[in-house]
Amino acid sequence: MAAYVFKKYLMTIPVRLAKRLAELVSCSRREAELYITGGWVMVDGQVVEEPQFMVSQQKIELLPNAKPIALEPVTILFHQPADVDFTPSMLSANTRAADDHSGIRILKHHFAHLTQCLPLETNASGLLVFTLDFRVARKLTDDASTIEQEYVVEVAGELPPDGLKLLNHGLFINGKALPPVKVSWQNEIRLRFALKGIQPGQITHMCKSVGLEVLAMKRLRIGRVSMAKLQIGQWRYLLGYERF
Repeated sequence: MAAYVFKKYLMTIPVRLAKRLAELVSCSRREAELYITGGWVMVDGQVVEEPQFMVSQQKIELLPNAKPIALEPVTILFHQPADVDFTPSMLSANTRAADDHSGIRILKHHFAHLTQCLPLETNASGLLVFTLDFRVARKLTDDASTIEQEYVVEVAGELPPDGLKLLNHGLFINGKALPPVKVSWQNEIRLRFALKGIQPGQITHMCKSVGLEVLAMKRLRIGRVSMAKLQIGQWRYLLGYERF
């Protein structure tokens, strides 16, 4: 009886969740931390992802199929709405695309300390990339000049006879010749731009140089990764086989 009372008394003293879990399931402290950061541990019915979370007499549960493995860093694709500044609150469980087939369980730390890669053109909507994976961030930074981006641009005005040719090659920005790009009509009011090493304001400047006013623009693709059917204001995880 004395031993039982002593154990019960110890349970009332706050300790780190990782320590308590290790005691309850007979695992190492490291394994306990991996269970917790993987989102497999519930405290009084709520998932807790912080190993340092302090507990005393709360109910602690290890979810079925829990695995003590380090999780891979995620990359998130987001369809940025037009005329709205991005805020972190736009990335939440409520805005995840219903057809996200990644199989990745949403964790709170997926949305912390994200790095945004390849910002959109000014006033543009479309594909944004956020990542926790340093490999993705490094590629999109180091190879920015060689990764092709695709935009659809809605324009107004009359294109001169040689306008389309000039858009493809023959324009200057800040006194320097622009490299060749691929520009074609998507329909009567929209141009498709496919270009590498895009400079801030470049598309608007190119259109203005040939007498066109940009009404709207949307980025559809970065490298080999397309926004595809991702709806406005929604996000999904980058799939394991997708590469920029």
